Amino acid sequence: MPAEPIIRFDSVTKSFGALAAVDGISFAAVAGETIALLGPSGCGKTTTLRLIAGFEDPDRGTIEIAGESMIGKRPYERNVGLLFQHYALFPHMTVAENIAYGLRHRHWPKAEIATRTTEMLRLVQLDGFGPRRPQQLSGGQQQRVALARVLATKPRLVLLDEPLSALDAKLREELRLELKQILAATGSTTIVVTHDQDEAMGLADRIIVMNRGRIEQQGAPAEIYAKPASRFVASFMGRSNWLDGTAKATHRGPFANVVLDNGLILNIANPGLADDTPVSLGIRPERITLGQPADEDRVTGANQFGGQILGVTDMGAETHYRVTSPAGPLTVVRPNSGEHRFTAGEPVRLGFCAEDCLVFPHPAAPR
Repeated sequence: MPAEPIIRFDSVTKSFGALAAVDGISFAAVAGETIALLGPSGCGKTTTLRLIAGFEDPDRGTIEIAGESMIGKRPYERNVGLLFQHYALFPHMTVAENIAYGLRHRHWPKAEIATRTTEMLRLVQLDGFGPRRPQQLSGGQQQRVALARVLATKPRLVLLDEPLSALDAKLREELRLELKQILAATGSTTIVVTHDQDEAMGLADRIIVMNRGRIEQQGAPAEIYAKPASRFVASFMGRSNWLDGTAKATHRGPFANVVLDNGLILNIANPGLADDTPVSLGIRPERITLGQPADEDRVTGANQFGGQILGVTDMGAETHYRVTSPAGPLTVVRPNSGEHRFTAGEPVRLGFCAEDCLVFPHPAAPR
C-alpha cells in the first residue's frame, strides 16, 4: 500500500495581477522524501515554497499537509520548519539560545529544551559551540545552527530556500553532503528550492523542474538527466551541444536519422516523430568519445568523424575541449585520468552513440 503523502499539491494556481506565478501545479511528497524544486528565476519555485509555508494563499487548488487542508491556516499553524537563504540568526543570542528559540515558544519543559538543544548541536557537529554568538562562527557553522533551529521542533515538513547559495563553492559542496546526511538521520520530509542543478541532484530523491509557473518534468535525478522531457529540461539539467536539423526515416524501426542543416547525416534512436520534422539534437559533452585519428578501438558510437582541437580548458578533475567537426564546433569533456592530453591544433577522431542523442521537435513543429 503506497505511503500517505506528507504534502500534496492539487492543481494549485497563484497569480499576481496578470502573471500566473504558479499555474495549476500538482505534486506530492511522502515521509522522509527530499524533493528539489529546480528552475530559473521567475519559474514559480519560491512562490510554491511560500504557498506551502502559508505566506501566500492559492487562488485555486488545494494544499494538504499530513492529510489536512492548509487553506486558511496561518504559518504558525502548519508545523513547518523554514530555513531561509540568509539564516536570520539572532545576534544577541547564543548558539544554544538560537536553537532553543522555537522550543521555548512552544512551551517545552526546560529540561527537555536543554536535552533537545544538546541533541541538535551533536547532530550538526557543533558540540561545545552552544555558548558562542553567531558572529563568532563561520558561514558554514551559521548555516548548521540555522538548520538545527529548524529541525529542533520536529516539524512535519522542512522547507529549505536556497540553503547553500550564500556559501563559497568548496564549502557549498562539503555542506551539501552534510545536509543530506542530517536530513536522512532525522527522517525529515523536505522541500528544497534551488536554481543550482548540482545542489538539486546532490540533495534530492526527486527533482521537480519548473518553468514559467508550470512543472516541465519530475523524477529521480538520474532519470531527468538521462531522459529529459524537453529541450528546456535538457538545457537546465547539465550541458549539451545543440545542433539543428530534420528528422528522417523515422518509420524504419528503432533507429532513424537527423539531417543537419549543413547536410551531415547523424544516426539517432527513433524519436517517434514524423519525417521532415524540424528538430534540435543535443549531445552531452561527456558522452562524446575522443581519440587520435588512428584510434578506432577507443572511439565508439554509430556517429564518427574527424576533427581538430580548437581550445583546451583544464578544470582540475576534467578537461574541456572545444573541437571542430563536420557537425560544427563541439564541446567534449573528459576526466583527467592520466591518459593522453590533447593540445590545440591536434587532429582527433570523435564518436557518439545514436542512443546518446537527445532529440526534440522545434517549438513550432508538429508533434
